[in-house]
Amino acid sequence: MTNYSLFATTPKAMEGLLAEEIKNLGGQDIQPTLAGVSFLGDLETAYRACLWSRTANRILLQLDSFEVDSQQDLYDGVKRINWFDHLKPDDSFAVTFSAKNSKVIKHTHFGALKVKDAIVDQMRSKFHKRPNIVIDRPDIRVNVYLNGKHAQLSLDLSGASLHQRGYRDVSIAAPIKENLAAAMLLRSDWPKIAAQNGALIDPMCGSGTLLLEGAMIAADYAPGLLRDYFGFMGWKKHGAELWRQLREEAEQRKIEGLNRLPVIVGFDQSRRTVATALKHIENAGLQHKIHVEKRDISLAEPAESWPKGLLICNPPYGERLGDEEQTAALYRQFGELMKRRFLGWKAAMIISNPELGFRLGIRSQKPITLYNGALECKLLRFNIEEQAFFTPKSKTPQDRAELIKHDSLEATAEMFANRLKKNLKKWRKWAKQQQISCYRVYDADLPEYAVAIDVYQGEQTWINVQEYEAPKSIDEVKANARLAGVLAEIPKVMNIAPEQVFLKIRRKQKSVSQYEKLGEQGHFHVVEESGCQFLVNFEDYLDTGLFLDHRPIRLRIQQEAQGKRFLNLFAYTGSATVHAAKGGAVSSTTVDMSNTYLQWAKNNLALNQLGDEHKLVRANCMTWLETQANAKHRPQFDLIFLDPPTFSNSKRMDEAFDIQNDHVRLIKNAVALLAPGGVLYFSTNFRRFKMATEQLAKLNIKDISPETVPQDYARNPKIHYCWSIQT
Repeated sequence: MTNYSLFATTPKAMEGLLAEEIKNLGGQDIQPTLAGVSFLGDLETAYRACLWSRTANRILLQLDSFEVDSQQDLYDGVKRINWFDHLKPDDSFAVTFSAKNSKVIKHTHFGALKVKDAIVDQMRSKFHKRPNIVIDRPDIRVNVYLNGKHAQLSLDLSGASLHQRGYRDVSIAAPIKENLAAAMLLRSDWPKIAAQNGALIDPMCGSGTLLLEGAMIAADYAPGLLRDYFGFMGWKKHGAELWRQLREEAEQRKIEGLNRLPVIVGFDQSRRTVATALKHIENAGLQHKIHVEKRDISLAEPAESWPKGLLICNPPYGERLGDEEQTAALYRQFGELMKRRFLGWKAAMIISNPELGFRLGIRSQKPITLYNGALECKLLRFNIEEQAFFTPKSKTPQDRAELIKHDSLEATAEMFANRLKKNLKKWRKWAKQQQISCYRVYDADLPEYAVAIDVYQGEQTWINVQEYEAPKSIDEVKANARLAGVLAEIPKVMNIAPEQVFLKIRRKQKSVSQYEKLGEQGHFHVVEESGCQFLVNFEDYLDTGLFLDHRPIRLRIQQEAQGKRFLNLFAYTGSATVHAAKGGAVSSTTVDMSNTYLQWAKNNLALNQLGDEHKLVRANCMTWLETQANAKHRPQFDLIFLDPPTFSNSKRMDEAFDIQNDHVRLIKNAVALLAPGGVLYFSTNFRRFKMATEQLAKLNIKDISPETVPQDYARNPKIHYCWSIQT
């Protein structure tokens, strides 16, 4: 049987566990690396890894590797594979592309597009047919990882991340993923405890993830057995009979394992989460095998008949300001509960703040680092024995919680700084991986510090701070003091000069006023986004000239613009036009009423060396659209971007504009200019906006808002709404 080069991905710090799993599943030449393990194995080994790995995210079958010095190198390297060996001309596929330290591919979406083009072009030239792009459950999923100049091309045999076991209600967010829960259990010696018939208790069980993973480990229940889709099922080389045999073997092992399942119990104070846990248990076919009940943490205790075993949980981290004292009290209470009721048991918990571990009053073994998403955590493990007990003491004469209670500005400013450091570590790494130079790093994460903080990187780093106007109920002196604390902490955390930090105060726009120009400094700086350069200004206007939350829709426009005629309405500084032009638009028309913004757009086009085929029009967009839509020879566009303001009563307009009242007329007139097969992207940041679908019933309208909100804005999913509209 053929031996393949395989690679299993896993969250950082879980590589050792994964390597041990792969060894036990028959892998050879196992080489752990950062966030993954490479190994050799035949098809059976690959299938077993998909079916049985509790810690992996994906199993990749490596097809080729090659050097990438240009975009053409990426295209040629992918096209070198004979794709007919893997899929039929009318099959479907999807592409996952990631890049690190690449100077050639500036954005992962663009890289995925080049990979897709190479496969489609090869198949179409051979068979005069092209495979379809299907994001959800394609026949095969192609994975490309570009590290510097080195590209690794693989098939994703898992199809979807292996942490998705199949028992979870997908509409319910989980505090930890299933493979992290499995890692916690494995690192806490649960397999050994379960083999000795020890009990498992989670006193804060939430949706039941730790209980379910614990039961599956104890019962020899393959974590992939519930899944009905893997990435190899539509692959031409899929061994259907081999897969059937492996599943039958796993089913038999589960049946035998369930007969020796130890006591597994969960408690939670929320009736709702208990109901969710019970539903997940039922989905896994483990009803009557796992007991869950509504019970407060103060009442958690084992029954006398239960053998001593493992007490495990994922307690609250106390991340939000104001929660810390409450969380600290919970940890003190939990420590006392363990000492009184679980003497002789083992215990384990995952925390992000090691200081909270001291509140338990029980000495732990050496902490193990794990990652909950991007958040670095510590797995604490305890032998609950009297010789490990101690009395926690405050580190200062006055407990830090008292400072918070009395709202010490110094203490809360320190908490803001700590949160900003944590956010910066996460988002700076993400931005580097995605090759993004301008991004949001903080957005009112702590309610007392209601500001948004954006990082702009060019020839130096600038920080744009927007303070959300405080409610009238908040003391103005205290609000100003907190803002001063923010402005004092940012330069220290970001390691920049105070002069590189700029502040704006956002007030709700009244129906009788427009945002006015704030200054006349005229200082413009250059930043980059997906191969485009833009001028930004931090002093003279409320906005900088680049709406960062529109980053994904601008990239989408760039990717779809090849050979298209593009229209940009309410164009602001023309950033979408620059993306369209960079993407190969044959022409563009950019319409805005502001001479200032059109000059800014003109400068942006010149900065990117874009020519005269890109026309700028100064006009009221409503009036201009009405005129063009009713013209005898109306212009035609293949791609239109329409991003109107929520409200405008500019002196240059005959009447006030209101997005809710005027959007139907606006959309109908814009659609009148669409060429056959064209698409209109309509966006608004009005939070209470309701699309009048009945009045637009003849149009094909698709809400694409989730796809257009970038990750750094995901904490605020209502930052804007976006639709694709076609005739």
